[in-house]
Amino acid sequence: MLNKFLGAAIAVTMSTAAFAADFKPAVIYDMGGKFDKSFNEGVWNGVQKFTAESGVEVMEFEVTNETQREQAMRRMAERGATVILGVGFAQADAISKVAAEYPDRQFSIIDVGWLDAPNLRQYVFKEHEGSYIVGVAAAKASQTNKVGFIGGMDIPLIRKFACGYVGGVKSVSNSAEVYQNMTGSTPSAWNDPAKGAELTQSQIDRGADVVYHAAGGTGGGVIQAAADAGKLAIGVDSNQNGIAPGSVLTSMLKRVDVAAYETFRDAKAGKFTSGIVTLGLAEGGVDWALDANNASLVTADMKMAVEKAKADIIGGAVTVHDYTSDESCPY
Repeated sequence: MLNKFLGAAIAVTMSTAAFAADFKPAVIYDMGGKFDKSFNEGVWNGVQKFTAESGVEVMEFEVTNETQREQAMRRMAERGATVILGVGFAQADAISKVAAEYPDRQFSIIDVGWLDAPNLRQYVFKEHEGSYIVGVAAAKASQTNKVGFIGGMDIPLIRKFACGYVGGVKSVSNSAEVYQNMTGSTPSAWNDPAKGAELTQSQIDRGADVVYHAAGGTGGGVIQAAADAGKLAIGVDSNQNGIAPGSVLTSMLKRVDVAAYETFRDAKAGKFTSGIVTLGLAEGGVDWALDANNASLVTADMKMAVEKAKADIIGGAVTVHDYTSDESCPY
């Protein structure tokens, strides 16, 4: 009986070890590279957390042109990846095709919520809620009652950031002016810091003294231009307060690191589920960044106003309009 018990225990241990050995996670970053100090880097932070905790290395690929997405995803599957994370909405078509070709593998994607596959998890965020609270901060910080927004590629998702931001600004000062510019209409708009700087300077010339960006790598130019002009920028996705300490009022945190970490953690534990996961303020999916780099910029009044806005949104007293629901902005 003892031998039988030991044999069963050894079999279970071997089975678990075999599963661990077979577990091969992969991530495909989008344009801009994994060290873009923004969206991709936020995902990379989640990947690093998973590797630090599990000891499992994650296979990686950084897309440098649009034709690589599907090829890279299929190559990862061919190399034995058991769970593949696609970063960004631009990978939707690729992941839809490859997930159908490999029904025994698990797939996850960030910023997509319209696909339907039994082996696919989709993460969507309430960027409008996070943008609203940094809009409150911008309005409180502004001395001119004029603030700005620089988007990357002109798509509904980025309009969603912009609209939430306007809502937050207007909740503090209905007479405030909010200047808006998009960097471009192609994927290159995510990685054009020179254009970001040019657009920011244009808004500053018109009186804006706080400029929020949702522009990926282009945002580096936004932050630098604001700092050079003695004005304030607001970062996005990752905590960008440290890029120009004292010149970044705050950053709208979009916790794509959580999506990456959860994807691999759940897959490794055999708890991966498909479907849509929505992360907003209530779920800790978006927030604003407070640290030593912006401590001198955030007043007690500002902090109180932002925290009240957060509580009102989470509690339901304030509903932030989602631009993507009707492609309009009522603010």
